[in-house]
Amino acid sequence: MENKDDKYPEGHFLGIWMAIGIAIFSGLGIPLSIATDNPGFIGIGPALGVAFGLSIGQSIENKYKEKGRIRPLTESEKKRKKIAVATGIAVLTLGVLIFILLLFL
Repeated sequence: MENKDDKYPEGHFLGIWMAIGIAIFSGLGIPLSIATDNPGFIGIGPALGVAFGLSIGQSIENKYKEKGRIRPLTESEKKRKKIAVATGIAVLTLGVLIFILLLFL
């Protein structure tokens, strides 16, 4: 049951709806790829999911912000977000380096 006095951190609904959009639309790219015999279309599903999820999440976030139910991030949430972004960039960089090493060896 939802409490009417709950306040949500900024970006809460964006993240939830982006994940829902990716989950729903990921299955769209594979049949499209098979039907057109083009494996490049596999990435279209998640991309559409991100676009739809962000648009829906932003509209919900704006609605809740007007009602005063969105609060700014706390210092610990900001720190956790920075650590998560830095970790993601590090993992991406490591993956690219491993790919390049395997490509040329």
